[in-house]
Amino acid sequence: MAEALPGARLRPHVKAHKCTGLATRQREVGHRSFTCATPREMVGMARAGLGEDLLLANETLDATRLRTMAECGARVTVAVDSDATVHAAADNGIKEVLIDVNVGLPRCGCAPDDAARIADLARSRRLEVRGVMGYEGHVYAFTEREQRAHATEVSMETLLAVHAKVGGDVVSAGATGTFDLNTWATEIQAGSYALMDTTFAPMMPQFRPALYVLATVISANDKHAVADCGLKALGMDHGNPTIDDATVWLVSDEHVTFKPDRPLHAGDVVRVWPAHVDPTVALHERMHVAAGADTGAAVIDTWDVDLRGW
Repeated sequence: MAEALPGARLRPHVKAHKCTGLATRQREVGHRSFTCATPREMVGMARAGLGEDLLLANETLDATRLRTMAECGARVTVAVDSDATVHAAADNGIKEVLIDVNVGLPRCGCAPDDAARIADLARSRRLEVRGVMGYEGHVYAFTEREQRAHATEVSMETLLAVHAKVGGDVVSAGATGTFDLNTWATEIQAGSYALMDTTFAPMMPQFRPALYVLATVISANDKHAVADCGLKALGMDHGNPTIDDATVWLVSDEHVTFKPDRPLHAGDVVRVWPAHVDPTVALHERMHVAAGADTGAAVIDTWDVDLRGW
């Protein structure tokens, strides 16, 4: 990724790994600005010495959290998409904002034709408007690359038209799924690439999954096996996980039931690959770095998932 989007072209999204240890490695390959999803991530990054340029790509109205970010010692920019979010930012010490624009995903973001007015309001409250942001996450509905590329272009046409009215140096957009398609944004907010998962990997073969839950088989017979890794250890919003050389049948609170291609026994260890990395990481306290891809690979480092929680 650092080769494709060097330096400031990438603003890595730490929501994907919630780990300052991994963020430090992203900085070491040239990325000095970061995207966050929660105020806790923002403050944690600042405390870790990674606060050169932090963007909260999310709206918040919480006065305590806004003040905490404003006073954390980092360069802090927050997304705003309404009068309420502008006033909340200005009232609580935030200095810089991006105007968040709805470019097709029905989530946060103001209507494109209201962005200039919100920017004027922000400037009237003595906020610096650094530019605009817009997340084209709806394009992932298209599995074909050409369709994703077209949908991305349509979204960015909207965002660039708004940027021409709002001003500022920043056009922030994108994600792992459009990192090599979105050539219009000045910075790309990619996150999943660093660990990858089984949902996005087929669309982005440049990156391979690197994160799995190491689980132990606790029950087995000639038809199926059960390992100690269930709903409370896996992000399930993108579907079932994958197990090497096996078919997953069912995931329950503390168990994953699967049919292995070869006989397994209680005590055997299996790798359970999540379909969605971001919520999976948030369920765990630490990640172990293994020197190899097999289940018996030696652990050479441990990274705390120190940005989790609220």
